Amino acid sequence: MGILSAILLTPAIGALVLALLPSRYPDFARGIGKLFTSIAFLLACYLLVSFDSHDAGMQFYEYFSINPKIGSAYALGVDGLSMPLVVLATLLTLISLLASAGIANNVKGYNIGILLSEFGMLGVFLAQDWSLFYIFWEITLIPMFFLIDRWGGKRRQTASINFVLYTMSGSIFMLVSLVAVFQYVPEQVSLMSAMTHVSENMPKNQQVWAFLGFLIGFGVKMPIFPLHGWLPLAHVEAPSPVSIMMSGVLIKMGAYGLLRVVVMLPTAAHTLQPLLVFLALFGIIYGGLLAWRQSDLKAMVAYSSISHMGIILLGISTLNEVGLTGAVLQMSAHGLIAGGMFMVVGMLYERTHTRNIQDYSSLVQVMPRFAFFTTIILLAAMGMPGSIGAVAELHAVVGGFQQWGGLMVFFSLGILISSAYAIRTIGLLFTGPVKPQMKQIEDLRPPELLALSVLVGGIVLFGLLPASLVELSAATISQMNGLIRLRILGG
Repeated sequence: MGILSAILLTPAIGALVLALLPSRYPDFARGIGKLFTSIAFLLACYLLVSFDSHDAGMQFYEYFSINPKIGSAYALGVDGLSMPLVVLATLLTLISLLASAGIANNVKGYNIGILLSEFGMLGVFLAQDWSLFYIFWEITLIPMFFLIDRWGGKRRQTASINFVLYTMSGSIFMLVSLVAVFQYVPEQVSLMSAMTHVSENMPKNQQVWAFLGFLIGFGVKMPIFPLHGWLPLAHVEAPSPVSIMMSGVLIKMGAYGLLRVVVMLPTAAHTLQPLLVFLALFGIIYGGLLAWRQSDLKAMVAYSSISHMGIILLGISTLNEVGLTGAVLQMSAHGLIAGGMFMVVGMLYERTHTRNIQDYSSLVQVMPRFAFFTTIILLAAMGMPGSIGAVAELHAVVGGFQQWGGLMVFFSLGILISSAYAIRTIGLLFTGPVKPQMKQIEDLRPPELLALSVLVGGIVLFGLLPASLVELSAATISQMNGLIRLRILGG
């Protein structure tokens, strides 16, 4: 078994082990869950160390034919686009379990759900066959539905049903587009490497329709306006550790899929560039304004995710190397930042049982360690220089300026709005007199301190020394950009 199969199957094996154990030992179930997520993370770290960042192609490739008649195969591979997402998925899954101490009901089932979610997400990032990609894409729906429905808030049933209906509806469009594209693959296989040449045979108008189908399918998961309806309620009602996974990793699946499709259908992406940049800039401003007016901390973070995903879409819409680099960097940046934000909100709610920002003040006197980490995360969310968020946004705006020029004034407006809600949140949480009901709040516990140190350390380290993260994807992005340019000019 190769290293990629080992990473992929580790959480599935962990879920199977848990399923065979009795439910009356919740602490043992927690330990098993953390053990297998830790093993997956360590394997991902080993993969990262072994990964050759100068090689633009697929590495550690594994192939096994599943159904020769339809050309599907168990094909796994990792390149500069998927490598950071594999590490991010394993890291945030482990952090989610570290932050799950407050889950007391059916701990065994909860850990199984987390492990199966990790299995599905890793499958999406590692799959090099579109059929396999689609299977893993759908697998993520099932555990995430139960995690929201069983362990969520008061409106958890509505949130879980909305999540499934939105995502399944988008999946239908994606499936139809995949079938349409498959008809023009000469080899009649669904390998991603074979389908990247489909634009040479597929008529341009059909490419555009297929790309629109992919845009809807992946846009629901990202999510982009106006396909974002499921996100705020799902984030607010889901347990905070599940929100860490959902915002940190799950919604990146949409952006990752869209990047793969842009390489497969570059002519259609070029034709629809004005639509992509409009959706991106509108989403940045729209998400920021909605985040600014929220009094519920979790809702604020949820709407800020729409704005940050707009930055990823902006990078993709440029179809140039700098912009694509910004999109890939923003996926990693938002994973760390949103994961950290949902973690601190969850810890605060666990201690105070309120998410209303007006209920807090001067927490810096009561929870100094919490205030330190939260302030850094919020500053990173607004793109403060010295954070990974600033590096990603700088690449996106430079790539956008190269392609769109003065249109980037709307991006600047979005950054101003994000600064407004970040500074407002810092002010309301940490300034003013200490309220009587907030005088006895416990500061960060050791597991929480460890998890936040890792996230904030990543935010600051890659903000001050971004070269290693940029170089990790540089060769792959350069190759992708070259293929896009070649096919656009050739078309």
